[in-house]
Amino acid sequence: MTTTILVTGALGFVGRNLGAFLRQREGVQLIEVDIDSPPEMLKKGLREADVLFHLAGVNRPEKTEDYAIGNSGFTKELCNQLKAMGRAPVIIFSSSIQAEFVNPYGTSKLRAEEELLKFAEQTGAKVLIFRLKNVFGKWCRPNYNSVVATFCHNIAHDLPISISDPAKELELVYVDDVCAAMAEAAGLFRASKMHLVASANNSHAEITPVLRITLGELADIIRSFRDTRGSLRVPAFDNPFLCQLYATYLSYLEGADFVYGLDVKTDNRGNLAEFLKSPSFGQIFVSRTKPGITRGNHYHHTKTEKFFVVQGKAVIRLRHILGSEIIEHHVQGNEYRVVDIPPGYTHSIENIGDGELVTLFWANEIFDPEIPDTYFCEV
Repeated sequence: MTTTILVTGALGFVGRNLGAFLRQREGVQLIEVDIDSPPEMLKKGLREADVLFHLAGVNRPEKTEDYAIGNSGFTKELCNQLKAMGRAPVIIFSSSIQAEFVNPYGTSKLRAEEELLKFAEQTGAKVLIFRLKNVFGKWCRPNYNSVVATFCHNIAHDLPISISDPAKELELVYVDDVCAAMAEAAGLFRASKMHLVASANNSHAEITPVLRITLGELADIIRSFRDTRGSLRVPAFDNPFLCQLYATYLSYLEGADFVYGLDVKTDNRGNLAEFLKSPSFGQIFVSRTKPGITRGNHYHHTKTEKFFVVQGKAVIRLRHILGSEIIEHHVQGNEYRVVDIPPGYTHSIENIGDGELVTLFWANEIFDPEIPDTYFCEV
């Protein structure tokens, strides 16, 4: 069974993300319209749609009266066309928390809500209204009306940002959660976690989770993302908000900026470069070792490591520091085998192949020269 979906405002921030989200679903016929779409496409969508995601609207017009024209006026026109066609699709409307306040934009959104609720009462259509908070995520226009987009874009491009009050708290919702909640509300998709909380009268809903952060904290976190390439320290990605914010930040990089180099340390053994660091998972580094060369010959009291040869042949030797037995593990790149390095075992890795040995190393803590927990000891 195919569900026909009409999305107005399809080229806007939420519209583009919702379109990408819906195209992943099977059994969906998507009709996307925006301000430059031919009128016939909108009429086709209204005639055929089982679900209408009404995202179109204006929030920064040149003239104050355009708020009413683009928000409540256009919504009333949609309702009138649907009534004339004898249609009552499910309608999901993106309103704004500004509808709770007396200002031209908020009033126009409130009037649009009233038009939809009146349409629901007259036709029996299911209407659900989302009063969106500050939505953030990829593809949002910077230097417009999203502080997250502006901070991400400007910091990514080494441009200044302006913070009027660092202590001001924001309430944010992530665009993927918005898309999932709207799809759930329309009965199209059920996520593993609920993204919406409907009100008692079942006409309004809120997106969850809501993320609260001050402007100062937001700016500091995004600056830390920019600095990651130098420090190699990535945030604790077990925090969903940091994952979402970091993904948003990366979406504002230009293509030429996707790539960056690492600080490579070279000596007579080969070379080595640190790759990633995090207090939550330790650090990762990679080495290239010449044939016949041995690295290591040290042990740790608490630090643990994993060795993973990705190219070449090696023998990894371990010996308990209080014993004499030497344990050997022969590994090579095509085997995808990992060797754990327990504390209290001195260890080494020798390139026994004819070519270069490439090894990926993981340590459970970031190296601290003040407390290195690394002690020389021949295997």
